[in-house]
Amino acid sequence: MQPLLTAQQIREGDKYTIENEPISSIDLMERASRAFVNCFVKHFPDKNKGITIYCGTGNNGGDGLAIARLLIADSFKVNVKIAYYSNKESADFNINLKRLMESGLAIQLIKPTEDIPTEQSPIIIDALLGSGLNKPLMGDYKRLVEYLNSLQKTVVAVDVPTGFFTDGEINPDAVVLKTDLVITFEQPKINFLLPEAARVIKYWDVANIGIHPGFIRSINTLYCLVEEQDIKQMLKPRMPFSHKGTYGHALLVAGHDQTMGAALLSSSACVYAGAGLTTACIPQSGLTALNAYMPELMAIIRDNDKLPEIKWEQFSAIGIGPGLGNDANGLLLLKSVLAYYNKPIVVDADGLNLLSANKALLKKLPAGSILTPHMKEFDRLFGEHDNWWQRLQTCLQKAKELQVIILLKNQYTIIATPEGKLYFNPTGNAAMATGGMGDVLTGIITSLLAQQYSSAEAAIIAAYIHGKAGDELALPHKLNVVLPSQLATQLPATMANLMA
Repeated sequence: MQPLLTAQQIREGDKYTIENEPISSIDLMERASRAFVNCFVKHFPDKNKGITIYCGTGNNGGDGLAIARLLIADSFKVNVKIAYYSNKESADFNINLKRLMESGLAIQLIKPTEDIPTEQSPIIIDALLGSGLNKPLMGDYKRLVEYLNSLQKTVVAVDVPTGFFTDGEINPDAVVLKTDLVITFEQPKINFLLPEAARVIKYWDVANIGIHPGFIRSINTLYCLVEEQDIKQMLKPRMPFSHKGTYGHALLVAGHDQTMGAALLSSSACVYAGAGLTTACIPQSGLTALNAYMPELMAIIRDNDKLPEIKWEQFSAIGIGPGLGNDANGLLLLKSVLAYYNKPIVVDADGLNLLSANKALLKKLPAGSILTPHMKEFDRLFGEHDNWWQRLQTCLQKAKELQVIILLKNQYTIIATPEGKLYFNPTGNAAMATGGMGDVLTGIITSLLAQQYSSAEAAIIAAYIHGKAGDELALPHKLNVVLPSQLATQLPATMANLMA
């Protein structure tokens, strides 16, 4: 897992690297600037396009000055404008200013209250403030950013867009420089992975600057980004002499007369993700569809007026909710699962809606159960939230309080564990934004639970391979839409590739 650092931890990491590598702060800045330039030229190789670098007078501005010198040395057409809105200059800013002035480049100064000079360059590099910001932009900085936002230029930020907080609550009304690309140092910032970032960051890329690995090992951050190597280590290849009993028996309690599609998708995904046996508990009206859709599935038929007799102990894992309905029969089924089954369960969709309407049932969830809400379902369960940072904190609190895993769906799906960790999943794409994708995810998680993965492993692996399968379908083939049924059938190949 890649640890994700807060702004304070980033500063501590720089300090630790300077002291323990050892390396001077100006040389670390040079290394970071060179890493930025190497990344920048991959995205913008045309040296005939003019570039203006806007610098503040702190270390982010120092980065900008070093970047300007390096780009000039590589024959790019560069202008530099320094916003002298503060009488504080960092030592490394002054060193890089002197180095740049020795190149003979004319530098334009922007003074407080003065008119902002007209911008002609098609590309702007933002090196104004960086990651140390802890309050919304005001005064001259706000005026400058509003002007730059009005230009419709291509904007590339150094590490963090000016006005954007790397962590903590984001004010939706705050003025932030809107960027086409952020080239960030060492790792994505936590708030890059939250939906509020979308209005100011189109894309981000990471430039590795060599923060000392000893520092990374020494911290105990709450936030981690899942990496492919983590999934490769977690996945268990199928071994010789194993059989269907080795891989568990999963039960999906799903579907209603008008919503059998959810039951079919979740159950089939459970099969494709490797459960040895999969049974769907469905209404009588869905049996023909189930048999026609996938003959590998078994069925327990439920009558609307009467619960079926279920031998709960025969199941290794249970998922409940996709297309189940919010009526009294759905509630009776959920209560029965909670009363008679003491292993972790997966609760999604209507199962979550039933929990939100009957919150006393939350305390009856078996330890290690997995809740899979999207944002609205999450707020119905745990109360309204003003922003995503608040949701992260509630995730941590509720996962610990209820001793469950919370998988909060997002572009970067967030998995909270009772141990107080938040894992961000990096896979998936907009082509997957279609009804039924959550049902497939529920089936994958239930399948992995049945195969004796721990609850945390099941949630983390499922989110990753769900998104990875979508990426393998959408990206190489340039598909605008990936259907849930397509994704389910891709799962065996995705998992095999990761285990190869």
